[in-house]
Amino acid sequence: MCRVLAFIGPETPLENLLLKPTNSLVNQTLDPERHPELQLAGWGFGAWSEHLLKPEEPFIYRRPMAAFYDDNLKRIVPSLSASTMLAHVRAAPYDAKVVMADENCHPFSFAETPWIAAQNGYLPNWQLLQRELLQHCKDAYLKQMRGTTDTEFLYVLLLSLLQGDSDEDVQCAVEEMVKVIASAMKSLDLPGLTKLKMALVSQGRIIGINAGLGLNGETDPSGDWQELRESEPGTDDFSLSMLLEPMYLLMGRNFEKNEATYDFEMCNEEDATGAIFASEALTDDTDGWSYVEFGEIVFLKNDGERVTKTVNRLSM
Repeated sequence: MCRVLAFIGPETPLENLLLKPTNSLVNQTLDPERHPELQLAGWGFGAWSEHLLKPEEPFIYRRPMAAFYDDNLKRIVPSLSASTMLAHVRAAPYDAKVVMADENCHPFSFAETPWIAAQNGYLPNWQLLQRELLQHCKDAYLKQMRGTTDTEFLYVLLLSLLQGDSDEDVQCAVEEMVKVIASAMKSLDLPGLTKLKMALVSQGRIIGINAGLGLNGETDPSGDWQELRESEPGTDDFSLSMLLEPMYLLMGRNFEKNEATYDFEMCNEEDATGAIFASEALTDDTDGWSYVEFGEIVFLKNDGERVTKTVNRLSM
């Protein structure tokens, strides 16, 4: 599946986040440590920075090619810094039906909402499930869809279920989204493993989601993801391991230091000025990285001096 990376903190060079770490997002395009597929179907990022002419709006960049083939990568990224960022590399099956276009690259960004979104996930039969799910979608978001991906549709669905932008509102919307998807699968007899490993980001805020449904559309799948990962790719057990694996979280400081070989200065939450939510740890040494387990949602907020963290269990 895809890889996702979100950051909040002080104004930080984007290359410190996207290029310099030993397991950077760009390196994961060719050598993902937690997934057998290459991430060659596109990449992109959204960033807020005080140095942009419109600092209250995200700068969005997306291209439908492998990041390391993008000739703009080493021209644009070293010239930018950000205090909030969401980046993504896209994986897709080796299939002629896959549409390679800017519109299908993450992150997705609509008008009339502060949130942009990217996902390491999958909603099977989403085109057919729309027969049940469209009743929950608002026209204001549906008419902004430009691509052909399940993630963009999930973005529409989640935004439509939001009653507000508080942490409580977002958690309720995520829980409701899982429930309506499960109900649609049951109604149409289309059960299937559903991954919802999503980052919802606005200026100074990250909401990291690790949720989904099991192989039969159940809301409470279980198992040891590391043991299941030993199965052959393509098997049900392997797919279940991909669903149950955790997302990675790091609280730290001095992200803005521009060093030749970049590492992260990890610290206690009380001293953290920045945070990263990601599909994989960005360093070879994972000490200091914590997990957002399956069934959890994490709320990260930058108050200007430090970053706060709240982790809740989802009721699904």
